[in-house]
Amino acid sequence: MNHNLEANKKNAIEFYRTAYMGKPAEAVRKFVGSKYIQHNPDVLNGTEGFIEYFERMAREYPNKEIEFVRVIAEGDLVALHTHQIWPGNEEYVTMDFFRFDENGKIIEHWDAIQKIPSETKSGNPMY
Repeated sequence: MNHNLEANKKNAIEFYRTAYMGKPAEAVRKFVGSKYIQHNPDVLNGTEGFIEYFERMAREYPNKEIEFVRVIAEGDLVALHTHQIWPGNEEYVTMDFFRFDENGKIIEHWDAIQKIPSETKSGNPMY
């Protein structure tokens, strides 16, 4: 099965940005396939859980920011590496993985998030 890697990368970014900025139902409508498997332990499985989670995040943290640092695609997977700034200037690095179906729609998601420390032993940033 061939996947359009560039289209999947673009769609993963737009899906994440749309949901993150407070429009998760729109993100689901535009970018999610007939099923959605969620592996984040804080989000219910399926699209309803995703929408509920991101609507709550938009209410509780309306002034957050996101920068997409890296996007990598291979086969049916896209990985996003982001830098996020939340209210109170709390910074996080995230890594999200999306699996796409043969129609270019997102059907599965995994992620990891970590607060960025003020110092690193290596002196290198996390992004």
